[in-house]
Amino acid sequence: MKKIIYILFILPVLVLSQESISGIILEANEKNERLALVGANVYWLNTDIGTVTDVDGRFALSYSKQYTKLVISYVGFKTDTITITKQKTIEHWLQPTDNLDEITVTTRKLATRKSYLQAQNVLTVSSDELLKAACCNLSESFETNPSIDVNFADAVTGTRQIKMLGLTSPYILITTENIPSIRGASQAFGLSFIPGTWVESIQITKGAGSVVNGFESIAGQINTELVKPATDDKLFVNAYAGINGRYELNTHINQNISNKWSTGLYVHGNLRDQKFDRNNDSFLDVPLKQQINLMNRLQYTNGEKGIVSFINLRYLNDNTQAGQLDFDPSRDRGTTIFWGSEIDTERFEVATKLGYVNPDIPWRSLGVQTAFSSHKQESYFGLNTYDITHNSLYANAIYNSIISDSRHKIKTGVSYTYDHYDEFVNSNDFVRTETSVGGFFEYSHDNLELFNLTAGIRIDYHNLLGTFITPRVHVRYSPWLKSAFRASFGRGKRSANIFAENQKLFATSRNIIINDVGGNIYGLDPEIAWNYGVSYLQGFNLFGKKADITLDYYKTDFKNQVVVDYENPQEVSFYNLEGKSYANSFQVEFNYNPFGGIDLRAAYKYYEVKTDYRSGRLTRPLTPKHRFFANVGYKTKLTEQGSQWKFDATFNWLGEQRFSSTATNPMQYQLPDQTPTVSTLNTQLTKVFSAKFEIYIGGENITNVRQPNPILGTDDPFGSNFDTTFVYGPIFGSMYYAGLRYRIE
Repeated sequence: MKKIIYILFILPVLVLSQESISGIILEANEKNERLALVGANVYWLNTDIGTVTDVDGRFALSYSKQYTKLVISYVGFKTDTITITKQKTIEHWLQPTDNLDEITVTTRKLATRKSYLQAQNVLTVSSDELLKAACCNLSESFETNPSIDVNFADAVTGTRQIKMLGLTSPYILITTENIPSIRGASQAFGLSFIPGTWVESIQITKGAGSVVNGFESIAGQINTELVKPATDDKLFVNAYAGINGRYELNTHINQNISNKWSTGLYVHGNLRDQKFDRNNDSFLDVPLKQQINLMNRLQYTNGEKGIVSFINLRYLNDNTQAGQLDFDPSRDRGTTIFWGSEIDTERFEVATKLGYVNPDIPWRSLGVQTAFSSHKQESYFGLNTYDITHNSLYANAIYNSIISDSRHKIKTGVSYTYDHYDEFVNSNDFVRTETSVGGFFEYSHDNLELFNLTAGIRIDYHNLLGTFITPRVHVRYSPWLKSAFRASFGRGKRSANIFAENQKLFATSRNIIINDVGGNIYGLDPEIAWNYGVSYLQGFNLFGKKADITLDYYKTDFKNQVVVDYENPQEVSFYNLEGKSYANSFQVEFNYNPFGGIDLRAAYKYYEVKTDYRSGRLTRPLTPKHRFFANVGYKTKLTEQGSQWKFDATFNWLGEQRFSSTATNPMQYQLPDQTPTVSTLNTQLTKVFSAKFEIYIGGENITNVRQPNPILGTDDPFGSNFDTTFVYGPIFGSMYYAGLRYRIE
């Protein structure tokens, strides 16, 4: 252990001792403008040591006295060879080649992008993709993405739950601009606390993530990049209304204070105050809701000194009422007249980011991230009470550099987390404090044309989990054009917040039982899992048009898991894994652009997710083995006035899913072993009038599929058989909406 810690912290010192040269490559022109050449080749003559210039035209290379001739080349410019006799900083101007005919290369910006060059299996979802659906909040931003599964967690609160690789969101590291955000107390409802219009892009990483972001990631990572005050519209307004009584308004106001400072105020409000009970079970199909969400961003950019900084302040107040149609909180709370629930959440956040890139040595940079959040939820579900206060502090410092030349990159740093939980569950208090401090080192070998390797390790000390090591490795190999073979493995470890992550259990009459008492978290041990994955991406031309196909296989193997056992319909039990628990995921995805303006995407996914419960090895409840997904998008050409039509349709088919056992219930409260299959179709039509104004209309579940009797025991909601967790499909039926977007750039 001491040797590993020594290596972890001594490597940056060794890196700084490497001899190197750096410089900038510029385009020679008549006006003598300093125009950087991006992607120029820079290499030592008669060697394989080289690099390409970055977005600022800068480069860095290892230097030795045996290297004397530096070659600089770029398409459309004369190749130069310059003599180097000592270590120095270079500024070189390339001359354009004469008698070249001018050509124009055009390409379409894709709404989702897969890299052929990254070692990690990352899918980038742009704001254009998010606009294909209403995307009122982050939990609704994955409807057009086959890698993420979305479903309702229960039949009363309206909470959407996401899954990746067959595992629920607690096993996914969810970050906002690479700062962990949806965790702890916000795990159940936090995705609905990030408005969709605030999102600039989403990066979805399958499998083990980077050690830079912590030790908790198991199934993958979802990172959300927010819009930036310096680049967002000066004014943006989005208004939305749905026939389910939902109204939303988003307003962005951005202002450049100076040539270096920018600020943005982002205001989100939503309201649902109409009651609906289409299936006549006496319960609201969708909850009543009020939310106000405010964010202020301050951005500082100084290109000359290489500094970029952000300060974010956020405040959220969210109120939800669910339950029976005639429930009146002021009259019925704490009684058995009508069953009802209220969830009141208040959250405050402050986050800062500081990035520094040395202008003279651009391959050295330093980043510091800090975040503090205070989350307070007061809630009740019938006669069950659940309150939680969670105060969290996060800090991360990252140093980037190279070893020898730019093909060998390193990241190293330290991180610290502090979490204090105070939970009240019916008549019991659960209070704990978690702290951790760790160091990490990540090495990347980057040969863009053929091979990439990213290998990382981190060591953490946690006051409840002990001292442990987290290794993660990602490899990419591209043997031929437009191909990428990827493989990865890594370890994750986390504390299971059994109540915050499973709040749907309170909307039942089940007894809560914790069967283990020897661990440090609710008497339970931490969850530990290994994730292994392989992926193959191949691009090709089909009938002269671009297409690609991706095949993924990932396996998550739990060494310990906190098992959430619903197999006895009168209770929910928590206990440490005794045996095996694993999730196997296979996906094949096909993307095709048959002709201008049309994009087709289809995917098939197979899951095998099984756990050894105390009653035997069973498939995880409400997890379909088979899923089929299809999406078609169409855009007309932009007119001179900037007008355009856009159309999008998404089809989802889910195979049978296993219900947890209801065999011991009375006959009228028993369910079959398997659910029926479910098919849904969503569409949206957008009319863009100009760059400033557009309107959209859409429909979700337009085939009006509805799960019959989604709540068990509605005739006696305070009886022993009441349960709202058996949800496998839509409850409301068809839902249509309309909205508008207005912007001033």
